[in-house]
Amino acid sequence: MDTKAFKRSLQQSNNYHRRGFGHEAEVEGMLKTEYQSSLIGEIRAHQNTLTRGDVTVRLAEAFGFCWGVERAVAIAYETRSHFPTERIWITNEIIHNPGVNQRLREMNVGFIEVVNGEKDFSGVREGEVVILPAFGATVQEMQLLNDRGCTIVDTTCPWVSKVWNSVEKHKKRDYTSIVHGKYKHEETLATTSFAGKYLVVLNLDEAQYVADYILHGGDREEFFEKFRNAHSEGFDPDRDLDCIGIANQTTMLKSETEQIGKLFERTMLQKYGPTELNQHFMAFNTICDATQERQDAMLELVEEDLDLIVVIGGFNSSNTTHLQEIAIERGIPSYHIDSADRIGPGNRIEHKPLERDLEVTENWLPEGKLVVGVTSGASTPDKSVEETIDKIFKLKTPALV
Repeated sequence: MDTKAFKRSLQQSNNYHRRGFGHEAEVEGMLKTEYQSSLIGEIRAHQNTLTRGDVTVRLAEAFGFCWGVERAVAIAYETRSHFPTERIWITNEIIHNPGVNQRLREMNVGFIEVVNGEKDFSGVREGEVVILPAFGATVQEMQLLNDRGCTIVDTTCPWVSKVWNSVEKHKKRDYTSIVHGKYKHEETLATTSFAGKYLVVLNLDEAQYVADYILHGGDREEFFEKFRNAHSEGFDPDRDLDCIGIANQTTMLKSETEQIGKLFERTMLQKYGPTELNQHFMAFNTICDATQERQDAMLELVEEDLDLIVVIGGFNSSNTTHLQEIAIERGIPSYHIDSADRIGPGNRIEHKPLERDLEVTENWLPEGKLVVGVTSGASTPDKSVEETIDKIFKLKTPALV
């Protein structure tokens, strides 16, 4: 399938929409009421620090809703306003935030169900409205909806589209796209649907394994077992790693993406030499600015004298998880929650440790003076951060709240 030609044709269709519908003023007021926070504004005005009683909260310099997320949510709200009576669907969570997705359900937006690991589009009828989320959708999903005559509202983040353009360039030159990401993640599924040959590597360890295979060969069966479901159909590591291009899931850890890119550049340089490098290796900067800013801000925050850190964001949010990783690397106690509802009753918190199931920790806020670092993922509204901070203050200094 010529995915580039299909996408161009789709974007020229009268049934395809990538911008709002002229309801900006109405939607802006709704978003401000539902997601913005006066308390966060107050903390920002005081160098991102607020003390009440024994508790000092220090906010990261950059956190919460990024431009791409704000845009996606705003377009989804505009879609509901523009089609007040039509049945509206969304192919996935609009963003990885339970509160925002629940609000869309309350606005009578239907979410495509996953049955036996596959999305079930059988309930979407011809001509109905379907929103593509900020992570994007696969080419196959777009084609199905287009063939069904649906009105498609595309909120895909432009940074994600930039990655798609990169893998299209790899495909044009018959290069294999090596994608730093999680092969089951919605964004990576969408990205690989635009690729030709591809291989998804989760981390630097997996990338090193591939680099060693490029230089020295290896056990094919072991390779396929290690990367089961993480490569294109018909992929052959002995044939398809001669020419490679680097891409990434935009929410991965920036430093690791950069390390992986440099690793493969060195690998191809070692194998083919400097004069042949450009015939075997391609790389483009596809690291999302917002992801980078939030990670950089977290790196600055962990340099502060903190007793613990609270990271707020969806449990399936990749960029939020990577913020938690930074706290863990610095040895600072961290608690990843998806909303303030995880705090209480009493001095307890239900949280998700890295790569483990939910746990409950009692007496998580120690006695005495306390400095708490707070950050949130790019899909977390300020209102959710405010609610979390408010609960912390109430637990420690109830008389002052």
